[in-house]
Amino acid sequence: MSKVDFLVIESNEARAESILSALHFLGYHPQRGEDCAAADESTHAWRAVYVGTIADAADAERQFALLGEAASHVPVLLASDSAWASRLCAASSPFAARIGMLEFPLRYEQLAEVMRSLYARLLGGRRGELRFVGESAPMRRVNALIRQVAPFDSSVLVLGESGTGKEMVARTIHECSPRRDKPFVAINCGAIPAELLESELFGHEKGAFTGAISARKGRFELAEGGTLFLDEIGDMSLTMQVKLLRVLQERVFERVGGTKSQRCDVRIIAATHRNLEQAIANGQFREDLFYRLSVFPLEMPALREHLDDLPVLIGEFNQRLARRGLSSVRFSAGALNALHQYAWPGNVRELCNLVERLAILYPHGEIRGSDLPEKYRGRQAAEEVQGASLLALMEGAQAQSQAAAAPAGDATLLPEGGLDLKDHLADIEVGLIRQALDVTGGVVAHAAKLLHMQRTTLVEKLRKYGLQGSLAA
Repeated sequence: MSKVDFLVIESNEARAESILSALHFLGYHPQRGEDCAAADESTHAWRAVYVGTIADAADAERQFALLGEAASHVPVLLASDSAWASRLCAASSPFAARIGMLEFPLRYEQLAEVMRSLYARLLGGRRGELRFVGESAPMRRVNALIRQVAPFDSSVLVLGESGTGKEMVARTIHECSPRRDKPFVAINCGAIPAELLESELFGHEKGAFTGAISARKGRFELAEGGTLFLDEIGDMSLTMQVKLLRVLQERVFERVGGTKSQRCDVRIIAATHRNLEQAIANGQFREDLFYRLSVFPLEMPALREHLDDLPVLIGEFNQRLARRGLSSVRFSAGALNALHQYAWPGNVRELCNLVERLAILYPHGEIRGSDLPEKYRGRQAAEEVQGASLLALMEGAQAQSQAAAAPAGDATLLPEGGLDLKDHLADIEVGLIRQALDVTGGVVAHAAKLLHMQRTTLVEKLRKYGLQGSLAA
């Protein structure tokens, strides 16, 4: 059984059902309580508390006092029309910094955004604010690890698939560290040719090689006192790995073409989507460098492993779009369910790009399952699209056959010269079967479903009319 993590206090049955349903949808495990005293039972477990209508108003003061003392770290949500809202949100209130307001009827996007804002505020709203959006267990673990390692200079190795936000981890660690006022410098080791990477990292002196018309600082010098992020470290050549290892061990380097050793004070954060332990076994990565870099390994989960965060991630991307002057994107329940079924090989980066694309295509209104690009549609959304297309085709075919069969103004009249009813109906049937097969890509089972007939019946008709060639290979 899932651990309860959200206390809901609401005597209004309709509102209680609404917020419990929304919390379940967003991946929480809420429990309904009678009053704030329930928070005293296990305050460390609550991720938030919602306080709505309280039946025993006389006892409200004691209840809120208890919540303030026992769960000072827990966000508190209130209904915007609550009698307690103005008093608890006052600047003098100890609750002011951790209050979120909800409007009813409740929308899950609103709830997700309120929770995101509250967590950001409570985790430190200045420059060290955590940027990682997500309230699922995997993302809470990522944020906890960032908080643990940020104050120290230990090397961090961020692992994870492409698009999971590895550079954002590095930037967040830097901004939460004592080095936040110094530079954060990033370099993609896989995007720079091996022969140029040494110069990019360590700099070069004038005349060191053809084209070196002046001396130039490298990334280590530029990051002095701050953080150097080595992205895609797994793509670095073995020769450069040796040189990097020396710098990490001795904290000194020389510019290309130079002889003067320079000391460096930088924190190293590296990242890769590759399996470095396998690369070591294959002789493609140095084991000693691996252990130098992975003092504190931090693995980013793939988006498919925390799909409960989809609504809050979409809310975050909507905020970014708004700052750029784009409209926000609203997904229907069917569209969101379709996104839950998708594998997300591009992870959070792919989701961000999709939200921006839809914001451009549909600047106003709600995104339905049929509005999603084809590869994002789940089975239900695909069938909705196919059904709508077939309905339009069927209506068009009926209109054409009626126009051909009757004078204008009366579809029930026969053509003047009459017609062969059997052949006419067969032509209509063949046309609709062909259209159903076209819409479903020649998949008989799906076509039969759209035509509301048994698959075996459709197979017989295909044989009867010689349509087997229309089937998918």
